[in-house]
Amino acid sequence: MNRKTLVLPAVVGLLAPVLAACGGSEGGSSGGDAIAVGTTDRFTATKDVPAPLDPAYAYDVGSWNILRQTVQTLMVQPKGDGDPVPEAAESCGFTDTGNERYACKLREGLKFSNGDPITAADVKYSIDRALAIKADSGVFALLSTIDTVETSGDRDVIFHLKTADATFPYKLSTPVAGIVNPDDYVKNKLRDGFAIDGSGPYTMKAEVKDDELVKATFTKNPHYKGVLKLQNDQVDMVSYKDADAMGTALTKGDIDVMTRSMTPEQVQKLSDDADSNIDLVEMAGLEIRYLAFNTDAPTVKNKAVRRAMAELINRAELVSKVYGSQAEPLYSLVPASITGHSNSFFNKYGDPSITKAKNTLVAANITTPVKLTLHYTTDHYGTVTKKEFEQLKQQLNSSGLFDVTIKGAPWSTFVPAERKGKYDVWGMGWFPDFPDADSYVAPFLDKDNFLNSPYRNSNIINNLIPESRRAADRLSAAGTLTQIQDIVADDVPFIPLWQGKQYVAARDDITGTAYALNSSSSLQLWELGRGVGG
Repeated sequence: MNRKTLVLPAVVGLLAPVLAACGGSEGGSSGGDAIAVGTTDRFTATKDVPAPLDPAYAYDVGSWNILRQTVQTLMVQPKGDGDPVPEAAESCGFTDTGNERYACKLREGLKFSNGDPITAADVKYSIDRALAIKADSGVFALLSTIDTVETSGDRDVIFHLKTADATFPYKLSTPVAGIVNPDDYVKNKLRDGFAIDGSGPYTMKAEVKDDELVKATFTKNPHYKGVLKLQNDQVDMVSYKDADAMGTALTKGDIDVMTRSMTPEQVQKLSDDADSNIDLVEMAGLEIRYLAFNTDAPTVKNKAVRRAMAELINRAELVSKVYGSQAEPLYSLVPASITGHSNSFFNKYGDPSITKAKNTLVAANITTPVKLTLHYTTDHYGTVTKKEFEQLKQQLNSSGLFDVTIKGAPWSTFVPAERKGKYDVWGMGWFPDFPDADSYVAPFLDKDNFLNSPYRNSNIINNLIPESRRAADRLSAAGTLTQIQDIVADDVPFIPLWQGKQYVAARDDITGTAYALNSSSSLQLWELGRGVGG
């Protein structure tokens, strides 16, 4: 087997406060049959989540994988690594020394996929709409530093920021900043269902069964004008109920590419099979997993309970028994490869210790064993999540200090329940919005955090997050970011568990798989082409 490995730089997150410019680019295509891509992501329209693919609502890696193909943004993250580059814009950049005024000029001749022209007014409408709707997914918070959006003529857009934000170019590359047609997206209401209209490299046709998207057909958008070069004319994304079904489809040739989420056993088998006609591509991932707490819930309101859990959980054992070499222990919300990372949890709690945990609980007069239920999603991160939570249960219960039960639920019901505060402790994963520490800090800790967490730290919200964003040189923000991580380790509103690698498996006639995922683990389907198998 031809095993390819793409490794991201050891340190990610260096931003340059310069004016970025890039000329227009016509997309190319290698033609050929449609490329079929498998995923275990599920896309369901429910009463609680009626508009899963509206850019003003969507805020998970699966839905963003669809939106990044179809809805165009002013900026785009490049393949591999690096600062964002202009996409719908021909140029963008800060026009002041304080990083508070950001101006973009649109490409000439931009059109939506139906042929309607795109103007600066459409960009303003799209941004204002997302901020006005303020969806309970919390995705609008990515745009929270915007004060006002100004237009000048048909091609110039100026963003006036409330405070300096060196990460703003990255935020303009996320789907919530995608340009939508006012004729298709009502100003004050989300667009229900699975229809998407934009100006991205593809149009999308949804095949829906029982309010669930089972197949998305991406077809080259003839009106697309941007920096991306398409290596195919059509991609079919098929959603499978689990990794085993997806793996069988790849082996049989029903699909050409397998993306998230694969099981550790599948990855190991593909890695070991030297005679396979399937290539495994390994990429240094920025995905993290963590436990989150409803810090107002009686069971975990006392900080001592959360600290005792932090003192007991053995990350190395958890990773070894469940994920093997495909993950590594994590001691902060910020992964080790991101500029500003600090091992704050290890620095505070050290190696796992029943004695330390017992002393913590005794000092706080906590009666043991502490009864808790750990909640997890049964499908969103793969079936292996259950095994992970069984291991966490075993670690906590074997101490004699906790009486833990675990309970799983499908993503479609798990997320609404979490947002309504029905869980005291639950497990989640996180793929960054962009490869910078701000994307591991603000979404969790700012006042409009996406988890709707009751935890608030005024120093983090009012001082440290704004201060960290003022630093265009992200290395100079490391001290502030360390302070944030140390506060999290002390208060324990979250317990980071591990960070994992990303994998793509593809039949050996498929090209471009090394760039099928960007540095934020989002799919770039336009990179896939069809060559000759060996």
